[in-house]
Amino acid sequence: MVKLNKTDEKVVATLKAEGKELSLQELAEKSGETPKKIFRSLKKLFEYEIISTQARKYKLTGKMPTGKGRDEEPEQPPE
Repeated sequence: MVKLNKTDEKVVATLKAEGKELSLQELAEKSGETPKKIFRSLKKLFEYEIISTQARKYKLTGKMPTGKGRDEEPEQPPE
């Protein structure tokens, strides 16, 4: 189960909104985050196969994280 932090969520949302491959610098500019934060996020997302890369451009793989975001409460089973 992957837990996404705020930066991870911004990267995924930016790639989804753009619908095309983006470079690290483009992701930083469009998300409003620093390149250093974006790089750390890309590394994590790549390890969990949420994004892929080719020629220093990043795109979503279609494999979405199964975990809840950091601020979300887990779902409770029905009683």
